[in-house]
Amino acid sequence: MSLRTIFIPNTIKGKVVSVENFVYLTFVYITILIGFGLVYIVLETKGYQIMIEQYPMPTENFVERFGTYLYFSAVTLFSVGYGDIAPIGIGRFIAMVEALIGYTIPAAFVAKAVYDRERK
Repeated sequence: MSLRTIFIPNTIKGKVVSVENFVYLTFVYITILIGFGLVYIVLETKGYQIMIEQYPMPTENFVERFGTYLYFSAVTLFSVGYGDIAPIGIGRFIAMVEALIGYTIPAAFVAKAVYDRERK
């Protein structure tokens, strides 16, 4: 019910969250998640070892590897860090950058919402 009240017009006076902003934020996260997944897979195809898996799959094709990198990207972006995959080498630096972006996106979203509210 509380999520419903955020998005329904005229129920909260001075509402700062809109469906458009939520959809925009979702697409930003998806774009960053896929982008970093592609960076990881491209570096692996170039011969760089990016991560170590705790439970590696013996026969993974390209699509399964890409799925693994998307999973790793999501876990890093949202700062969950389950520990089943660990970055190594250049992957550590890339994962740090991705985590930093994951931390700053919500802050930027809130700052923009406050700025837009004050402008009106």
